[in-house]
Amino acid sequence: MRQSSLVVVANRLPIDDSVAPDGACEWRRSPGGLVSALHPLLRHTPATWVGWAGGTGPAPALPDVDGVRMRSVPLDQDDLRDHYEGFANATLWPLYHDAVEQPQHHRRWWEAYQRVNQRFAEATADVAEPGGVVWVQDYHLQLVPGLLRALRPDLRIGFFLHAPFPPPELFMQLPRRAELLRGMLGADLVGFQRAQAAHNFAQLVTRVLELPATDRRIAVDDRVVRIGAFPVSIDTAEMAALAARPDVAARARRLRQDLGNPRKVILSVDRMDYTKGIEQRLKAYSELLASGQVTVRDTVLVQVAVPSRERVGQYQILRERVEREVGRINGEFGRVGEPAIHYLTQPFDRAELAALYRVADVMAVTPLRDGMNLVAKEYVAARVDDEGALLLSEFAGAAAELPEAYLVNPHDLEGLKLGLLTALHADPADVAERMRAMRAHLHRHDIRAWAGSYLSSLDEGGALVSRLTSTDGGATPPVVPRPPSRSTIAGGTPARTGRG
Repeated sequence: MRQSSLVVVANRLPIDDSVAPDGACEWRRSPGGLVSALHPLLRHTPATWVGWAGGTGPAPALPDVDGVRMRSVPLDQDDLRDHYEGFANATLWPLYHDAVEQPQHHRRWWEAYQRVNQRFAEATADVAEPGGVVWVQDYHLQLVPGLLRALRPDLRIGFFLHAPFPPPELFMQLPRRAELLRGMLGADLVGFQRAQAAHNFAQLVTRVLELPATDRRIAVDDRVVRIGAFPVSIDTAEMAALAARPDVAARARRLRQDLGNPRKVILSVDRMDYTKGIEQRLKAYSELLASGQVTVRDTVLVQVAVPSRERVGQYQILRERVEREVGRINGEFGRVGEPAIHYLTQPFDRAELAALYRVADVMAVTPLRDGMNLVAKEYVAARVDDEGALLLSEFAGAAAELPEAYLVNPHDLEGLKLGLLTALHADPADVAERMRAMRAHLHRHDIRAWAGSYLSSLDEGGALVSRLTSTDGGATPPVVPRPPSRSTIAGGTPARTGRG
């Protein structure tokens, strides 16, 4: 295996599960998420992506994709059950999302988490060139920085957490809290979506490991680990160009006709996950239909809910509940040829997603807790007409950057209903003003701004940063949350509440 100056390490490789007969692979793109964030960057520099290919058994040999080398890490059935479905997604994921579901703890899960993280660290050590830069991604691999530093102390190691990082009183519940913190501290730079998450991390390091720490630096032996907020973004220009294409605009017009030309279209695009607030959103919409404040003839809800982690029991139960509620609402309020909710579970390609964004008069992004939520940013980027109202949860990381959205507390059912009504009936001039402000922010703070900010801190302004950001003339300033330009409507307060 050739060595690489930049190595991205993530749980999944960014490719389709199947390889074409000619051996070709394609990038696996989904609404939001890690692949959408990193794909535009890696085309500009020699890089290797280390991750799991999606199957069990020996690691397959894979071709390069868009010039990025793929190094697969093998997982067997026990690894998949105990590391991925177990410790990562039944212990850490719910805990990091305010314990919306009760985290579960099993000793064999922790043993698998250690085993798999060691395997990822060893694979990364094999492919990283001397003095290279390694960027480890997300909660599945929190031990990798520490393990990799033991194997390759010559590397510059970064770690970025895409999920929220919980307040100390939640994190302290973890039986293996000290080991997880030490693993993250193997990095030279630990990045989070929001400043409050970095503050939570510093507090825990001081409390659990008794290390001197501020919200910017932590002393570890003879090293200094830097921490900070680097809110992830999207390729704003790519989404805007896609949404402006004539064929996408034409597809949007056809979709609206297929929906019956309603006066208003509400759209939600989520992974099927209990953190996304899908059930709360459906209940709010159902009550608006029942009260007559919204009618099926005038308004339609399109709910895209792409299945996720289908082998995890909590997700199977959630899908059953959501589908049962959609059926109840359509049975009670729908008409022949006029369902109240169009419920779709298949993934969409980028052009179809852009067309859906252009159709939506209201984009309802109302997670109970989210690290960032790139769907909200994609919607804003796609509204090249400066139309469309973004209804956004206070507890999505994006709320700190997009205060012009119609912010709501998704835990407050009455507030959520009021938010939907406010967005549906908003003055078009107010909608356009808010959208222009959000679009301007995203054009200044796009995916290259995120990469430039993070990697310039990690690589200390090395050549890697200039290569990654060369397409727009160099690294752009770091993204910082903006103060609210107006008070929140829809019965809530802005999401600057001191939570991670």
